[in-house]
Parts: sequence; structure tokens; C-alpha cells
Amino acid sequence: QVQLVESGGGLVQPGGSLRLSCAASGSIFSFYAMGWYRQAPRKQRELVAAITSGGTTNYADSVKGRFTISRDNAKNTVYLQMNSLKPEDTAVYYCNAERVQTIVGRSTFWGQGTQVTVSS
Repeated sequence: QVQLVESGGGLVQPGGSLRLSCAASGSIFSFYAMGWYRQAPRKQRELVAAITSGGTTNYADSVKGRFTISRDNAKNTVYLQMNSLKPEDTAVYYCNAERVQTIVGRSTFWGQGTQVTVSS
């Protein structure tokens, strides 16, 4: 029902900035809570940031004060602005969409991911 495509990843030096984008299609974007997850080599996938349909945000402790999640419902797009990047931020970043409906239950969708590498 929802298709997600991430973009904006790449190579950046420590202390630099990068903005990730996730474009959604196939359903009513504003109904979904959106999130960014990441998975580093030999690590489990972890939540980085999330934003509800009402605009409430939350962040992993490791990125608080450095990353900002936002959404533009008119463009069906969610963003992750990443500042003061550290080598430990290196990972594949995945976009996530979730919705809970009466009777249907929980629906979860994932993008294919975009690589972020922080290195000198």
C-alpha cells in the first residue's frame, strides 16, 4: 500500500552534514507515522528518529541535538537532517512507515536503504 524510496546518502567528513529524504507513494501519507532506522555492520537495526502523524518527534539518545526529523505532507516526503556527523553514524539508513487501523491492525513498510559513510 505504501512504497518508500530513500535518497541523499553518501560520503561525508566528520563534523559535516547530510540530509536524507524518503519519498512515499501509494497511500495517504499523512495517516502514517514515519521513522528513520539505521543498521551498521555487525549491528542490529536501531531506531534513529520518528515523527507521528501529529508531528510529535523522538530521537535516539546518540543523535539528540544533532539530527532533526521532519515531514512535508504536501510532498509525501520525510527528511532526516544530520549535523555534526561522527564516524559511528556510519550505517545504512532505512525509511519506515507505520499505521494502526481498527480491524486491519498494524501495517509496516520499509524502504531499500541509503548508505551513509562518515570518514576522513
